[in-house]
Amino acid sequence: MGDIHGCRDELEQLFGLIDLDSQSFAGHTHLIFLGDLVDRGPDSAGVVEIVRRCTIPGSPCHVLMGNHEEAMLAAFDGEQDPRGWLNYGGFQTLESYGVARAEHFSPGFNLAQRMREAIPAEHIAFLRSRPSQFAFGDYLFVHAGIRPGVPLERQDSADLRWIRAGFLDSEVDHGFTVVHGHTISAEPENFANRIGIDTGCYAGGHLTALVLEGCEQRFLQVPAGSA
Repeated sequence: MGDIHGCRDELEQLFGLIDLDSQSFAGHTHLIFLGDLVDRGPDSAGVVEIVRRCTIPGSPCHVLMGNHEEAMLAAFDGEQDPRGWLNYGGFQTLESYGVARAEHFSPGFNLAQRMREAIPAEHIAFLRSRPSQFAFGDYLFVHAGIRPGVPLERQDSADLRWIRAGFLDSEVDHGFTVVHGHTISAEPENFANRIGIDTGCYAGGHLTALVLEGCEQRFLQVPAGSA
């Protein structure tokens, strides 16, 4: 599944499509989330709770960390100026946890402290424990992409969560197909060396899942606002 960005209603609809689609499949259905569960959309808290519980029985879940989770955790830890995160979706995430925007302008407001008060510890622990990659068969799943020509064991986690230039335009055969989100496209991008499935749900696009069954590839999509 591509970037969810707090679109809980669309996620629940997509789960329904996945459930129907997997009924014709005899093996196990693995659910792989490519990161950016949070920010920008209306209900990041609800999305984290749903994904944390992985609500489709019998379907192992693999949840990766995206750059937005990384930025959120840095704000939570007080490691860096949080204004970048707040302006790129953090305000909406905090609102979903009950922190109104007006609070940020009140005397003595401490963001890290308020986050510790508002966000359940189990949510933070869940997000903090997310890996940067997951390999399965002929596919590598990451949030943003990889640095072409760098062995997998030497990839920088920052590239796996943030990269665009040098990856998106690369025609290098990586030895596997990279499935990623992070960069919005109107429709899924399916190239010889990568498949991009961030189709901008929070911005009025779609929430997209890539289905891999044997050699077959197909897409399931839910339009934004269709709930």
